[in-house]
This record gives sequence, C-alpha cells and structure tokens, in this order.
Amino acid sequence: MNFEAFDFHPSVMAGVRALGYSVPTPVQLKAIPLVMQERDVIGLAQTGTGKTAAFVLPILQRLMSGPRGHVRALIISPTRELAEQTCEVINGLGSKTGLRGIAVYGGVGIELQIRGLRDGAEIVTACPGRLLDHLWRGTISLSDLDVLVIDEADRMFDMGFLPEVRSVLKCILHKHQTLLFSATMPASIRCLAREILHDPVTVQVDRQLPAETVSHALYPVAQHLKTNLLKEILRRTRTESVLVFTRTKHRAERVSQQLVRAGYRVSSLQGDLPQNRRRAALEGFRKGSIKILVATDIAARGIDVLSISHVINYDMPQTTDDYIHRIGRTGRVEKNGDAITFVTSADADRISALERLLNAPLERLTLQGFDYAQPAPDNGSRLSAQPGRHGIASKRPVKGGR
Repeated sequence: MNFEAFDFHPSVMAGVRALGYSVPTPVQLKAIPLVMQERDVIGLAQTGTGKTAAFVLPILQRLMSGPRGHVRALIISPTRELAEQTCEVINGLGSKTGLRGIAVYGGVGIELQIRGLRDGAEIVTACPGRLLDHLWRGTISLSDLDVLVIDEADRMFDMGFLPEVRSVLKCILHKHQTLLFSATMPASIRCLAREILHDPVTVQVDRQLPAETVSHALYPVAQHLKTNLLKEILRRTRTESVLVFTRTKHRAERVSQQLVRAGYRVSSLQGDLPQNRRRAALEGFRKGSIKILVATDIAARGIDVLSISHVINYDMPQTTDDYIHRIGRTGRVEKNGDAITFVTSADADRISALERLLNAPLERLTLQGFDYAQPAPDNGSRLSAQPGRHGIASKRPVKGGR
C-alpha cells in the first residue's frame, strides 16, 4: 500500500512526494484513516515510528477546506526541539497547500511569535508554558480550533506539564477532535485520556526493537572513571558523529567542557541553555562542524541526524523505552551503528531488563590498557586521563536480538 490509497488532496500529496514518502509505516496505516474520519484517537507508538506524519497529514487534509488565517489545529509538545521538528514536518508536507505552521515555545522573545500568529498561521505547535502566556495575553485564540493533538503525553507527565495542559484544555470550550500520542500509557495518562477524549479508538504499534544494524556493548566502570573512559574510547575509535547521553543537565555541561579541553569539537544540549545556544548546537551537529553532542534525554527530543555513528550512554538510561529512544539515533537507513553503555554496580536491574527486551545477553567489555584501578579523587579534585596504548576492547559487541 502507498500514500495514494489515502486519497489525499493533490496539494497534500505534492508535499508527500516532495519529502520522498512512499510506503506508510504501521502507525500511519492504522491511524490516518481513523483521524480522517474525525475520530478521537489514542496512538501508542515509540518515537521514530512515523507518528508525526500520522496526525499531520490528516490535519492538512481537513484544513484544506474551511476558513484560513485562524488557528484550527494545535499540537502540544513537551520540548522546544520537538515543537520545532513537528513544525518543520508540517511546513514540509504542507508546502503546496498554502497552510502555515508556527512553533511557539519559551526561551526566546515572544514578539516574533506574536507577529507570526497575527499573520494568520493555521497550525500551531507549542510547549505548554509559552502557549499559556499567549492565551493569557490574547495573542492566540482557540475559538476556531478543529483538532487538538497532545504529543509525547508520557514525556509531558515526566516533565511535570500536565497541570499546564489541563489549563490549556479549559480554554477550549467547543467540540473538537482530540488526538493523544504516547510511547507508554501510565495511569496518569489513562486518566487524562478518559477526561478529554470522546469514544476514542486506540491504535497501538508493537514496541520497536533496536535495528539489527546496531551493535550493543556494555562497559562496566566506576562512576569517577567514566569521563576518562569516554575520552579513551573516542581517541581509539573511528567515528562520524557521536551522541553522548547523560542523566542530568549539570553532568552534560561538565562532560562537554572536559571534552572541549581535550581538543574535541563538542557542544552540549540541555534544558538550561538559552534557545539560541540550543539551536546552534543542533545546527552544528547536523552540519558536522560539531562532532560530539552531549545531551540529556529531555533535550534530545527532536534530534534527527542520519550520520550518527555512535551513541554512548555515559549514564545507563532509566528505562528500556529510553534506551530504545537513545540508540534509535544510530544505525539508520541501513547504516551500521554502535551503542556503547557505561554501567556501574547500581545498574544491575536495568541491565537485566534490557537483556530481556533484546532477548540476548550483552557482553561486559573492558578496554585494554585502561587503568580501572585509579582511585576516586578527594574533595572533588580533577583527575587527568591516563590513556592506554593497546587495542580497544577485549571482545566484540553482540548484535541486538529479537
């Protein structure tokens, strides 16, 4: 089946062809017909399954008829990067429709957004806090809203945004179509869905396993030696672009600074950065002027770079879903990729859960010549790296199983 089977308006199909879309993904096959029937839909799918187009295409189709110059579709996103990425998809797929999308988020001046809204955007992708600012100022009106999308609902809950989302919902007083997309369905999200959706249909795509083109490796290491080990792996490994994940914003900034001092072209991506620095980091990473990006999970939503050869988990991800999300950034478009995870004794339960997901044991590797006996520094003093000289690892990583 191809996209012609959905019978989209010719202007919508022109955008589909311009972006090179050919065969719908499973979530698109299931969700698009239901959304086009104007049903409320719960979509359960991981990031990277094509869910953005699953709601964007039916929205464009619906908005081809009816008034222009008013906000008729609102997509609420948990992060600035995801809001921008969704807006890019809207404007790409809708490039021949005359419909306009705008991204609205904090961390940047509000005046430019106000001008864009006054110019008559029909589709808004927004982070909850800045959206409420616009609603309170009266610079966004939802009186003509046809479709509301709550994207990455579980991540919205993790970030504490549900109170803001509920405040937005109170501003929509008329009947409309509601779509809720989430990777998981915790009790809090089920409760929200019961409150705001009318007779919803659930579309669920089986959990996506890592691509078979990705090799997985675990490196047991003491916490205080992680940065030294990271430097040594980078020194010995041939890479294209490398994405390093840390658990906290402070650690992302600290690790990136240490890599800069070691001579690498590095930037960080974390929630405390101003938007201009976040955008510059992403652009540099996409274009290749920055070879290593150190990021937190939250800030990394929206990273879409095809040339990432290695994902390195400086900190073990909290859940298997987070692991899938992280390493889905490498091994794309039939390229090989490597996923390297530093683990400590505190990660035993997470490792067991990951091995159950992959249905394969993961070998614990050691870096030959690396001094694992270095003591922890006293009183936070810095420890210089002690590069080894021989070989990278004692064993090859295993491929992900199914």
